[in-house]
Amino acid sequence: MAIGSPNQTARLAQLRTYTRVQVRSGFKSDEQVRADVFDAAMDEVKDPAEAQRLTDEFVVAETADLAREAANWSGNTQFDDLQAAFEDLEARDIVVLRACEDHWSAQEVLQRRAEEGKRPWGIAYFTHPDVWHAVEHGMLEINVWHGSSANVAAGDELLTFVHDTLARHGIASLFDEGRIEVSVTWQRRPSAV
Repeated sequence: MAIGSPNQTARLAQLRTYTRVQVRSGFKSDEQVRADVFDAAMDEVKDPAEAQRLTDEFVVAETADLAREAANWSGNTQFDDLQAAFEDLEARDIVVLRACEDHWSAQEVLQRRAEEGKRPWGIAYFTHPDVWHAVEHGMLEINVWHGSSANVAAGDELLTFVHDTLARHGIASLFDEGRIEVSVTWQRRPSAV
């Protein structure tokens, strides 16, 4: 253990948090979540049986917590409103990539669309870690590019349209350091992926 690094109790708490954000994200199947958590547990405990026990314990507990909380959510959640805003963006020829791997995923979509002669007005995307941040901190960072892959800049019509669309759905956002910061409580109801 490096000087100043967290002790095992703290690292297991981090594993529990990792499980929580994976479960609440909703972008991976139960099997994928379990595999990711198991791999992280193995990095910590090195014993497959103990890693499996921790995986089962943490995934079951976090899944139950989410189900219990979701049972008390009535009407649309901010997550639902965000999805409606994304649908509006897509209707205006802005591609929305939810929980993609990285910026290369966005680049591939734009390249494919350009080859088909169907360059979109823009693309908005966020990654799995962006979602985890939203689960923990109530803020989702979204990258927005023009269909040419150029970043949006303050004052761009595309950026204004994205902000206005989010606002129409009751979602606050601001542009900071090349990304849109969206204030959203990540209340995604559990469902099969």
